[in-house]
Amino acid sequence: MTDFVVGDIQGCFDPLMRLLEKINFDPTEDRLIAAGDLVNRGPKSLETIRYCKDLGNAFKMVLGNHDLHLLAIAHGVREPTPKDTIGDILTAPDAPDLLDWLQQQPLMLSIDKFTIVHAGIPPQWTLDQALILASEVNTALKSSNAAQYFQHMYGNQPAIWSDNLQGPERLRVITNCLTRMRFCAEDGTLDLDTKDAFNAPHPFYPWFSLRNRKTTEDKLVFGHWASLEGRDCGENLFALDTGCVWGGPLRILNLDTHSYIQYP
Repeated sequence: MTDFVVGDIQGCFDPLMRLLEKINFDPTEDRLIAAGDLVNRGPKSLETIRYCKDLGNAFKMVLGNHDLHLLAIAHGVREPTPKDTIGDILTAPDAPDLLDWLQQQPLMLSIDKFTIVHAGIPPQWTLDQALILASEVNTALKSSNAAQYFQHMYGNQPAIWSDNLQGPERLRVITNCLTRMRFCAEDGTLDLDTKDAFNAPHPFYPWFSLRNRKTTEDKLVFGHWASLEGRDCGENLFALDTGCVWGGPLRILNLDTHSYIQYP
């Protein structure tokens, strides 16, 4: 079995199909893993989520910020924005099944020696710590009080992790780190406003570039940051968001060969 990790699809269903054809993807022998943001901004979010769900055991994913945004809207705690392209999911006859399936997905995955996360891991967390904290959010998502989680999910504060955080603020910081982070300071303080490739105000730097990062020896696969355009971010780092929804290619990583394949 070959594991393929695909970057942010965001409803770009047709490029996904062409890319899977290009790699001769066979769901009876291979597995597709998505690095988050299956839906939103692109034209065919409903087709994308249906296809991925129907792959069954041949598919795995981590949740991205756009996936969580869809779930928050479905729970009635947020209104769609003019940029959202997820209305067809919300009105589909199979919407309850699709949304329930999506809500069961994790924020992090460990596959062999690789860890898949949508945005990244802040420098002060070890890999084991990040997995434990991600499971706290997943527990909230699977609970009967999931709507409460979504009510408090949005916001940029607190901007830094503390072991003393509790309740909604604790879950919000974990979510922001794993699904929204791009830049942070050496102490882990987040800058969630800047979206450029490498330019951020002092003292912020790309999360993966900080010398004190505790996951430098771990192989991390991530998406979320389209303006990076999939460039080389350093050893053990695999950036998969090449901005398909903005006109760039769609990228897949073969975990066996460590090689990228793109469409077009």
